[in-house]
Amino acid sequence: MQCYTELTPPTAVTHSLSLPFLSASANNLVIARTSLLQIFTLKSVLSDIINTTSTSTDLRRSSVNPLGSSNATAQRADRALATKLVLIAQYELSGVVTSLARVKILKSKSGGEALLVSLRNARASLVEWDPERYSIYTISIHLYEPKEREDKDIPANPCDPDEKDNASYLTVDPRSRCAALKFGERQLAILPFHQQTDDLVMEDYDPDIDGERPENITSHAKSGGGAEDNLGDKTPHGASFVVSMLALDPTLLHPVHLAFLYEYREPTLGVLSSQMASSMSLLPERPNTLSYTVITLDLEQRALTVLLSVNDLPYDMFAVVPLRLPIGGTLLIGGNQLIHVDQAGKTIGVAVNEFAKTSTSFSLADQSDLALRLEGCLIEQLGHENSELLLILNTGELAIVGFKIDGRSISGLSIRRVPEHDGGFALSAGPSCASLVGRGRMFIGSEDADSVVLGWSRRLDKLKRQKSNLGVNAGVDVDTSDLSDLDEDIDDDDDLYASTLADQKPKGDTNMLDAFDQSDEYRFRVHDALENFGPIRSITVGKPSQQLPGSTQGDVDPGLELMATSGRGGAGALTIFRRQIEPCVLESHLLANATRLWSVSVTRPSDGLSAHQSEDLDCYMIASTKSEDALQSVAYTFKSTGLEEVKDTDFDPDAGITVEVGTLNSGARIVQVLPTELRSFDADFGLAQILPLGDDEETGAGPTIIRASFADPYVLLIRDDESIMVLRADEGGELDEVEQGDSLERKGFRAGCLYEDSNDIFRLESEVEIEDDAGNVLMFLLTVGGGLQVGHDRDGSSTSGCLIQALRSF
Repeated sequence: MQCYTELTPPTAVTHSLSLPFLSASANNLVIARTSLLQIFTLKSVLSDIINTTSTSTDLRRSSVNPLGSSNATAQRADRALATKLVLIAQYELSGVVTSLARVKILKSKSGGEALLVSLRNARASLVEWDPERYSIYTISIHLYEPKEREDKDIPANPCDPDEKDNASYLTVDPRSRCAALKFGERQLAILPFHQQTDDLVMEDYDPDIDGERPENITSHAKSGGGAEDNLGDKTPHGASFVVSMLALDPTLLHPVHLAFLYEYREPTLGVLSSQMASSMSLLPERPNTLSYTVITLDLEQRALTVLLSVNDLPYDMFAVVPLRLPIGGTLLIGGNQLIHVDQAGKTIGVAVNEFAKTSTSFSLADQSDLALRLEGCLIEQLGHENSELLLILNTGELAIVGFKIDGRSISGLSIRRVPEHDGGFALSAGPSCASLVGRGRMFIGSEDADSVVLGWSRRLDKLKRQKSNLGVNAGVDVDTSDLSDLDEDIDDDDDLYASTLADQKPKGDTNMLDAFDQSDEYRFRVHDALENFGPIRSITVGKPSQQLPGSTQGDVDPGLELMATSGRGGAGALTIFRRQIEPCVLESHLLANATRLWSVSVTRPSDGLSAHQSEDLDCYMIASTKSEDALQSVAYTFKSTGLEEVKDTDFDPDAGITVEVGTLNSGARIVQVLPTELRSFDADFGLAQILPLGDDEETGAGPTIIRASFADPYVLLIRDDESIMVLRADEGGELDEVEQGDSLERKGFRAGCLYEDSNDIFRLESEVEIEDDAGNVLMFLLTVGGGLQVGHDRDGSSTSGCLIQALRSF
């Protein structure tokens, strides 16, 4: 029996992953908030930026302050493209997420990749996206239990932790051939996945050398479809097996971390472990207790082979970071140093503080003047083809890790801090996870502060050439990541002839700090943020001493509030939780006898911008009033002095009560729906068209309009005789009726609305693909019998086309 309830869902982000999940071409971000799984898509929008040094806390303050900043430190906001997160779905899980990994399976419902989620107590679930259900679908669930002791007469070590206290984490082969789940103290579960290379990998098969060809390979090859046809109908994975890490190598007594490596033909693990437990009290006798072991997996024989081992590593190493080309190899992270290990076992390290010299005898380059603390840090590659890494410290500070590359070998390793004016302190606290979400974009999750989408650019002369070639307005700041796709050829040439700028320097230059060209600095800024109200360290309950300015509650009891201390370091704050939203009234105007209100934003054709892009919007408000004498509609405009009635225009207040108001032609036309007619106005309320809708055009007799819905360029009208009418505006803004199919000519519709499906979520398949500027506009109709019907324009290029000939009913 539970005697508590959850007041708010978890807000701290513990894990993140970028993958094409909703479709093969999608760019999705999946995050885990302890027991809450959320799926996002990314969208680029034009937004205001304060400066490059603004943090996620500043972004939150600017987004929640409706009045804008009024202090003296406010800076001019620029306009630039920003990447925003759009929530698609979220799911509550029965457990705490410990790892997220992407798996490319042979067949998926969406065409995208699958998601492997590991939970506490050695549980894992393989899920994919189901477009028909528009939800996740669980393919398989895996539960692993520790093996029983072989010799039960020998008692267990009383110092060994319980199974529930052992950390479990998941790693997947880069080519999705298998996954490894470490659970218990030293148990390793291997889950192989079927791939096309399972049966087709031996195209150079020679029976004289390799012997008789296996039957399964021959049969699969003859089928023409390969492994995909034979394995796709079954589960996407094979039978899993569990091995003890001591059976692989007796030196893996105390595993610290492991991960699959790149650039290997077979699935290969890099394992950081120690044969004896590390101890601070014994540090003078044994400072180098850890070893790095590379193990390759034979999935068919269920055997593992040790390829190489690097011994006598510093005791404080805690993470294995596999690196893609052009770097390659593995980066080992310790509390006081970074060590790179290539495929041949060659090591190059750098000390980042003065404690490295006293805590280890391992050979390290000296950069102790940086005084960095690497405990709790994260390292992520700045792009799949970038030879530099982003180092995120536990304090939120940023640094760049660079490599000096000679051919395919690493000859040097160096670190530099990102200056504050370049966004080096854009994060308020330490990270919990990091994922690349696009070129020049990275999502950084945190349990102590807001999780952010961090973007970066580089100050290069190439950017100036791109701006001049594109004719970009000098008042708009354009990020290089948004222009990088236009200059891929130049980038490819740069990557071909030089992996880093350090390679372009004279060979005699041996100073590692000179490897960084100050003219090629990174500039970081926060694009978007997800609020985090944790960790909460103290909480109290009380009533507010006074009401907020502009509150309309009067003498109503405001109720209790929860006040908590949340965050850590620079993200520390006082957070107030209320049971309801309390709007803050900015202005108040008295409108007598008003029954309905509409606010309208329009733009003039000369602006060349849509209503969403123009900064100087002509904002109007139309009020429908009802008095004892007459029914009127009054138009107002927003001025600095308040609301003013629009006069000396073609807008007629005595035309009758307004049913609905909307805009068409990207905000260039204002359409007023009256009970018996439609009136179309330009941006200055100049009358452009009057469209009578009665059966008798002279008297206007006939059914009246009771409801209306807008979706540019369509207007849906619902009349009191349960019939509908659909209008469409042409390029000039003239409205004309759209011919209706047989299914729409009959009556019996109670309500309806138009919806512009910009993400093609409800796209109805048609035999002929039509390219139309109107987009995918859908019509939802509710019948008198309670049925729901959905339709769309099958010939959007012509106003005389039939809106739909066969509605889908639900």
